[in-house]
Amino acid sequence: MALTMYQASIPVFEKQLSNLSAILKKAEEHALAKKIEPEVFIDARLAPDMFPLSRQVQIATDGVKGCAARLAGVEVPSYPDTEKTFPELQARILKTVDFIKNFTPKQIDGSEERKVTLKLRGQDTTFLGQPYLLNFVLPNLYFHMTTAYAILRHNGVDIGKKDFLGIF
Repeated sequence: MALTMYQASIPVFEKQLSNLSAILKKAEEHALAKKIEPEVFIDARLAPDMFPLSRQVQIATDGVKGCAARLAGVEVPSYPDTEKTFPELQARILKTVDFIKNFTPKQIDGSEERKVTLKLRGQDTTFLGQPYLLNFVLPNLYFHMTTAYAILRHNGVDIGKKDFLGIF
């Protein structure tokens, strides 16, 4: 049986956002146990010219909700990027998971050839659905999840590969 667009997107998004949520929970618990202000982690970055943890989570959720909506041919919801606490980041992840859970295979399957146009660096970029999912959205999701993981690990949070991969 062939892998469908739905199978390659929605369940993957749900699992990865669940893993990201669990990692953030460990970071919040670590901050509390070590008496570290949570903002230290929320605002942390690996290099001066990169986005902080909060933005990594925002971009990961934006990519997921945007992909699901675009593949289904519906309007992409807009979330303000105002999260400054672990509970706010968790709420954003939950809101995104709640949004994507509403999509059915019927809405996503068959979107392999759907044209998706995005503004990237100020220019319109057009993809077909399958390359958009496989070559743009999924790599971006993993990039921002990995960066969030690395920021927290670098700052002493006790997480490992098992946390990144989650439960099978």
